[in-house]
Amino acid sequence: MHGVNNLRGIDLNLLVVLDALLSEQHVSRAATRLNMSQPAVSHALARLRLLFDDALLIRRGGQLVASSKAQQIAPVLSEALRQMQEVLGPSGFDPAREKRVFRLAMSDYGSAVILPGLTRLLRLEAPGIDLLITQSSREAMLRLVLDGECDLTLGVFPDLPERLEVGQLAVEHFACLADRERMAGKDRLDMEAYLSRPHVLVAMKDGANTEIDTTLRDMGHVRRIAVTLPHWGNAPRLIRGTDLILTVARNALALYEGDASLTIFEPPFQVPPLHFVQVWHERSGGDPAHRWLRNAVASVAMSLSAGSVV
Repeated sequence: MHGVNNLRGIDLNLLVVLDALLSEQHVSRAATRLNMSQPAVSHALARLRLLFDDALLIRRGGQLVASSKAQQIAPVLSEALRQMQEVLGPSGFDPAREKRVFRLAMSDYGSAVILPGLTRLLRLEAPGIDLLITQSSREAMLRLVLDGECDLTLGVFPDLPERLEVGQLAVEHFACLADRERMAGKDRLDMEAYLSRPHVLVAMKDGANTEIDTTLRDMGHVRRIAVTLPHWGNAPRLIRGTDLILTVARNALALYEGDASLTIFEPPFQVPPLHFVQVWHERSGGDPAHRWLRNAVASVAMSLSAGSVV
């Protein structure tokens, strides 16, 4: 039975497998998502190739990419299955019984403020769901989602490519961290004192255009960056016993609120707030497990400090 004109004999389960394969573009990940063995998914793919008389997924450069026909099929199939789920009622998704691996991309800041609460929630409500966390630049993390290598990315993304959807988690405001002894009895710095001190910059690459430096440049100022590092978690540890100033999202400093040797204060200028969001591909929008995960992330974000939560 060849061609797409004679589909009356197709097992609906094959179409579910095809939808997962076209979404994941990876046999083992599709198998994990479907709770099937990899050989079973490979066998289903072979049957689908015969039924559609098309390769559907083509190996290029060590990766599987969708054929032209598969690219045409994917959105139609995904929407058809979504509508069928609505007609047939609840999908049967049960987080307590789900066995799946989700791949998330986030900075160590996102890991610090979201991951502990998310992990506790998963262990309580969905112990069969595992997480694989990666970190990269903003652009690289968005590319991972676009390419299907990542299910969800958390961070600050001013510009989003097409086919990506976004959910806002929190509005973050900036705060400064300094060694208390180097503050000469003051609880904050004015602009002159702020600019006279060396600074720590958190950025994945040298010369990154951060919101802080963009704001200063628009005001005609430039600060001296003495240390640039890619990790939010290590940055506050550089401040104690030095004249360095760290300016980051306030929630990144939560662990240092009660530290008597450090001072937290507002910057001496207005910096636009950061919109901390989660981003996913539109192909995952209707997946009940994926939707549950996004809701779990959003619920964890609500536990952030009341002044930062949307």
